[in-house]
Amino acid sequence: MSEEPLLEEPLSGELHVDELQDADRELLNAVQWDFPLEPRPYAVLADRLDIDEAEVRARVARVKELGVLRQLSAIFDTRALGYGSSLVAAKIDPNRVDEAAAVISAHPGVSHNYKRNHAYNLWYTIAVPPGDSLDDHIAVLHRASGALVTRKLPTLTLYKIGVKLDMTGQTAADARVDVEEHERPERKEHMDAPELSELEVAAIRVVQEDLPLVERPFAVEAESIGTDEETLLGMLRSFKERKLMRRFAAVMNHRSAGYKANAMGVWAVPEDLLEEMGPRMAGFAFVSHCYRRPTYEDWPYSVFTMVHGHNGRDCEQTIAAIQAETGVDDYALLWSIKEYKKTRVRYFTDEWDDWRREHLAAAGA
Repeated sequence: MSEEPLLEEPLSGELHVDELQDADRELLNAVQWDFPLEPRPYAVLADRLDIDEAEVRARVARVKELGVLRQLSAIFDTRALGYGSSLVAAKIDPNRVDEAAAVISAHPGVSHNYKRNHAYNLWYTIAVPPGDSLDDHIAVLHRASGALVTRKLPTLTLYKIGVKLDMTGQTAADARVDVEEHERPERKEHMDAPELSELEVAAIRVVQEDLPLVERPFAVEAESIGTDEETLLGMLRSFKERKLMRRFAAVMNHRSAGYKANAMGVWAVPEDLLEEMGPRMAGFAFVSHCYRRPTYEDWPYSVFTMVHGHNGRDCEQTIAAIQAETGVDDYALLWSIKEYKKTRVRYFTDEWDDWRREHLAAAGA
């Protein structure tokens, strides 16, 4: 418990937040919050920001090259696409955490994998394709990693999901925001895979990758799958209407954007207060994710709030504001001590096949 939170400086070649100009900050806010699904999206952004289209593309290229902006792409809802998913907490021998983390990170559906300051010291998110058994995959990882205990913590109620880093620095630690509809998608115990055409699957494969930095980027992506710009944009709007795609937006590099700390606040909320407290906790601006999850004998915490801050003190202030607002006193603050993996789940790809053959077949699943 004495370990310090993960507060890393930007890696070599990454942008330091102090180098950002005001126009960069405004642009980064714009592409995180409302990227236009239009034939010339950079021109639409230019009109909004009152600058030239060429300058928009140049600034996007600069912040990408220097590391603050990872990519611009479609952000799909894993469960709505029929993928099984869950947060998982593992209790690992403290002398073997790095070794266990390497085994878990090799799974193609593990997108986030962190060491945290708790007896449950390894936390990861996992997704598996439609038709696969999530429990089988987790069981294999439990055995292969040598975990002492593994707890499956799926989302029971989703109050908020949506990372929005205010690049202007004007948001206070206790600031409230409205939670938008796409930030609280529906969650059911079982969600059937949608019916998708071959062209729609091809579209998902391409739009989950980084958007080309050209005048008509959707035309380039459309051509790569044998269709036209109008058809691809129509599919993107359809994905959004069908709630398969949460939004089309920027994926940020938190560290180089100046948000160097993250903490998971977990709360033991009484059953009769969940309906009230979950949405209240989600309404804090610096809470990017807020969920209700299962409890266990050794894990009484039902509501999870993920908080991002410029430093550890920012995170502590937001957690303190949540406690003061809700009056929930039974909580814990789990810091990210070490990041083993942080990526995006890639949908409808071939990378699952080798893992299945090597691990599931060997386990008889």
